[in-house]
Amino acid sequence: MMMAAHTRMYGIIISSAADSNYVSFSSPKPKAAATKSPSPPVKPIPGTYGWPVLGPLSDRLDYFWFHGSETFFRKRMDKYKSTVFRTNVPPSFPFFGADVNPNVIAVLDCRSFSHMFDMDIIEKRNILVGDFMPSVSFTGNTRVCAYLDPTEDTHAKVKSFAMDILKRSSNVWVSSLLSSLDTMWNTIDESVSTKGKASTLVPLQKFLFTFLTKSIIGADPEAAASPDIAKSGYAMLDAWLFLQIMPTQGIGILQPLEEIFLHSFPYPFLFVKGNYDKLADFVAQQGKEVVERAQVDFGLTRDETIHNLLFILGFNAFGGFSVFFPTLLSILLKDSEGVQRKLREEVRSGTSTLSFESVKQMPLLQSFVYEALRLNPPVPIQYGRARKDFQLRSHESAFEVKKGELLCGYQKLVMRDPKVFEDPETFLSDRFTGEKGEDLLNYLYWSNGPQTGSATPSNKQCAAKDVVPLTACLFVAYLLRRYDSIASDSSGDITVAVRGA
Repeated sequence: MMMAAHTRMYGIIISSAADSNYVSFSSPKPKAAATKSPSPPVKPIPGTYGWPVLGPLSDRLDYFWFHGSETFFRKRMDKYKSTVFRTNVPPSFPFFGADVNPNVIAVLDCRSFSHMFDMDIIEKRNILVGDFMPSVSFTGNTRVCAYLDPTEDTHAKVKSFAMDILKRSSNVWVSSLLSSLDTMWNTIDESVSTKGKASTLVPLQKFLFTFLTKSIIGADPEAAASPDIAKSGYAMLDAWLFLQIMPTQGIGILQPLEEIFLHSFPYPFLFVKGNYDKLADFVAQQGKEVVERAQVDFGLTRDETIHNLLFILGFNAFGGFSVFFPTLLSILLKDSEGVQRKLREEVRSGTSTLSFESVKQMPLLQSFVYEALRLNPPVPIQYGRARKDFQLRSHESAFEVKKGELLCGYQKLVMRDPKVFEDPETFLSDRFTGEKGEDLLNYLYWSNGPQTGSATPSNKQCAAKDVVPLTACLFVAYLLRRYDSIASDSSGDITVAVRGA
């Protein structure tokens, strides 16, 4: 899924047939990501990896401590006067071993980044978070789909299975979302009423866990036999996620403690094994129908199914929405340009029933979500390894890339490409409206492919590329229909929540 995803769906088209939320798999032909132009001059790739050990360590400290990830890439882009350059990215020295190579070629404009979607020249084996791969013990000793290259037979089986889950879940996806949102916002209303404010963090995570478990696994955690899952399933997923990606993430605690204890070595699966086993048992027992279908219809083993399902649920869906929904809320609640008012007018002028079909008729709402994805993609970095020697092009130059070299695209800068997006640093809620806005969807890359592309078993584009933004639209529409006014304090806690009539 997203993590980590509209009207135009990449491998999924929402039909208005008998069920307005039915998902059928047919795809518009994607437009080319870049128009043909005269061949640019071939140049050496600028930048350097520095001295062994010292170069990667220096870059790591810049990335996490002295600059932060966005400034890290910006400064080097300015230094080399190029959107393509050599650098190092974490993790690195001291305890990651020679098998983790921090050397990458950064690609930071739309044209150079678009090479990452060409599976003829890019390999995706074991590089979800760069050259570092968390231990497969975190996924039941199974290399799940996110770490498979499309040339591997199991990739097509799991990707087809994931797409089938989305298709079949369309009948319950919206109803589960709306009922779980009722519970979330009732909890927040009560806290605002009694305490004067409410944090959205825990209610949001509980909402996501319940909604996604019902939709993907077909099981209600509240009705399951395991009280631990119902009470703390979301926290179990949080800990499991955090330990896997911690060496690659900056969290802003007191330095140098973060560097010493979080970025210098991988943590063992042992710390979360007990809870992971509980989650796997929950999927196996409560999702029996889904597990059996994967074995019969897609040729997966029972273990492959369980651990891929848990990864889809926990890493892709829960992890992605846990990043993106707080971003949506923050943008909405900090609005000072009247966007909230305009969106409220649009979402209240439509049909009384919220569905995928109804939000497809709300162009400003869809554009608002797309713009949030442009500036704040749930997965900010994408990686791809050169399958063979090839010539990579930016807007101005061409560069020779050798087989085996690792490309790194920082999407927060890629999708602020000034040659594609006007006023790229500014959040423009209506950027993706009209014919011009529709054309810009060719450069909305948050899903490991353009929004006009199609997820297939033979590529790595997110299987939920269209379901994610539609779900985000429903999340925002629900909120604006429920409240006449909603606001937060500087910490993000809800302080004003005035219900509509």
